[in-house]
Amino acid sequence: MTQADSNQGQEPEEISLEGIARPPKKPRSNVAFALISVLIAVVVVGLGIGLWWMWQFHWRSINVQVDGTSYAIKADTSVAQLLKDHDDFRRTPGNLLAVDGKLLEKAKGNPVTVSVEGKAVAPQDWDSTHMTDGDTISVTDGTDATEPHTVGTEPIPFGTNIDLTQGAIQLVEHEGKDGVAQTWTGTISKKTVRKEELEKPVDLKVVSFNVSPAGKKIVALTFDDGPSPYTTKILNILKDKHVKATFFDVGEDALIYPQIEKQTVADGNQVASHSATHAYLPDLDRTALRKELETGFADIEKASGVKTDVLRAPYGSFGIKQWKETADMVKMNVLWNIDTEDWKKPGADAIRKTVRSNMFNGAVVLMHAGGGERDQTVEALPHIIDDLKADGYTFVTIDEYVAMR
Repeated sequence: MTQADSNQGQEPEEISLEGIARPPKKPRSNVAFALISVLIAVVVVGLGIGLWWMWQFHWRSINVQVDGTSYAIKADTSVAQLLKDHDDFRRTPGNLLAVDGKLLEKAKGNPVTVSVEGKAVAPQDWDSTHMTDGDTISVTDGTDATEPHTVGTEPIPFGTNIDLTQGAIQLVEHEGKDGVAQTWTGTISKKTVRKEELEKPVDLKVVSFNVSPAGKKIVALTFDDGPSPYTTKILNILKDKHVKATFFDVGEDALIYPQIEKQTVADGNQVASHSATHAYLPDLDRTALRKELETGFADIEKASGVKTDVLRAPYGSFGIKQWKETADMVKMNVLWNIDTEDWKKPGADAIRKTVRSNMFNGAVVLMHAGGGERDQTVEALPHIIDDLKADGYTFVTIDEYVAMR
């Protein structure tokens, strides 16, 4: 039996560690000392950095140039503090003005303006803007400011370009049109002023003329104050002579004799308005004037079936004021060159002589078909037509006359 066999079944012997060398333990006081040393070093470095930062950005003095003068300031001085410390360098804000440019309050306008190195600094950035050594700064007076205001519009009244002196026909070349202006209304002053023209006004333009076509002699016979029973007699003469004319009829009479109005048109003549009631138009205010003319045009249309915007003002009285107030509804006002004064009843021969002795190419002749007894006019008319035909005249309506312009 071997030794190994003899040891089987026996407990193993314990091995002692007393003979094995252990590393020595470091004293705890040495570790704490090292940590403290590191902490102190960090604090010293941080303090140094902090002191350097405070010096660099707060405590140290820098030099700046303000409008050519050198100033020593702390590094952390803002633009706002610089202005405060030096009373804005004796610069002043602008004034507050009313919308019409008059003074409302002194030094209540825009603040002084500041530029650093040529770059403007907005007032809202003054507190946050700091300077560096050697910066050049400019401070100037503030500008005037206009009071708060609301913006609106108002019309610019149109002007007139009206010449009524060149002939019997007065024609609207273009209607007047108001322009548009921008307005400001001050919230403090309550004043309203016109500031800007947004749209130009267009002047009302009325021209006057007579027509004298080359190589042709024309005449326009016209009759006022109808319709009446005399109108029928005149129409028969015109038809028999193959002549056309223009009738300026009173609206209220046209409604009485609508059959005559329709016959006038059917025969190839022209009907136009002589107002509604034969009123003296310069005596009427704008509202009454427009109603008188509007009613006259409507009556002629109702009686004759023909729409017209051609007028002969009663007594020929239609001036610049009436044009300004009605040019949107009246396109033509027709006067005359030869007044037969048949209403005075001078006799048929005198009426005929007046026409013949005053006739010229392009003349507009005034006679009457109503408003009184017109037997002399009826008697004179055939002779007038024969005379003018013999002289080579062609008879035209007012519309045809104007078309020859």
